[in-house]
Amino acid sequence: MAYALLLLFQGTGSIGFDPIDMWRQMGWTARDIVIILFIMSVLSIAVMVDRYLLYSAAKKQSRTFAPKVAGALKQGRLDEAIKVAEVNKKSHLAKVVAAGLGEFQAHQGTSEVSGDEIDASQRALARAQAIEHAELKRGLGTLATVGATAPFVGLLGTVVGIIHAFASMSSEKTTGLTAVAGGISEALVTTALGLFVAIPAVWAYNYFSGKIEAFDIEMDNSGSELVDYFLKQSGRSAARK
Repeated sequence: MAYALLLLFQGTGSIGFDPIDMWRQMGWTARDIVIILFIMSVLSIAVMVDRYLLYSAAKKQSRTFAPKVAGALKQGRLDEAIKVAEVNKKSHLAKVVAAGLGEFQAHQGTSEVSGDEIDASQRALARAQAIEHAELKRGLGTLATVGATAPFVGLLGTVVGIIHAFASMSSEKTTGLTAVAGGISEALVTTALGLFVAIPAVWAYNYFSGKIEAFDIEMDNSGSELVDYFLKQSGRSAARK
């Protein structure tokens, strides 16, 4: 169907498919819509690149961080575990674990770690996890907005193009495909651009949302394991007393 329309337009000789010619034939409203779609595309691409780099760095550093901090905690070297967390600043796990360890270390001077102090460490873990979740999710709202609205922006261009085509037909007192070919091509271009901008944004949003869910599970597991470590340390402290 699309191929047949393409041949039909080419056969009329009234309109070309060169982007420059197409731009010249567009009305100002359609041009504004194309510019808006271009800006939306640039924003979505910028978010995609930024999030991809952030998630890749977080995943890479977390793989290095996890075994090192586990070994340090197993040997009871809390200072070393905190230093490892501070080195891996891009790791989502390191940020959460560092917050919990920092709060726990503040009470190491006491003879016994109480339940209130463990609760304080848990709250520090929860706060750090919430902050990191918000940081990981930053920019995804832009992708969702672009994916949801770009097709409608393109559809607006379609409506404007059709109106422009029939207005030209009325003013020139002509009928047939030649009279409306320019307006129809303008409408098809804006529709295609809207879909071209929206589809990658939706794909990226779903992909990154899945990554964030996986990161959240990893942070939950790390927080739970750290709380278990605090409880064991509390038990040992009570046994010594």
